[in-house]
Amino acid sequence: MAKFLLWCILLVLCWPLALLALVIYPLVWLILLPFRIIGIAVNGILELIASIIRLPGRVLSRI
Repeated sequence: MAKFLLWCILLVLCWPLALLALVIYPLVWLILLPFRIIGIAVNGILELIASIIRLPGRVLSRI
């Protein structure tokens, strides 16, 4: 909602820039999409490694 309000203010102040932002925003989103997917994968791998490291401590604390 905040992005939309900022865009409306930009539309009132400088409509060519607002229309350019409206066109460029999806393109930037598509360009950044692979980096988000890589980030999710790296986060999952790091969580897996952390779980493997913590496993002996969890097993020993349950005994």
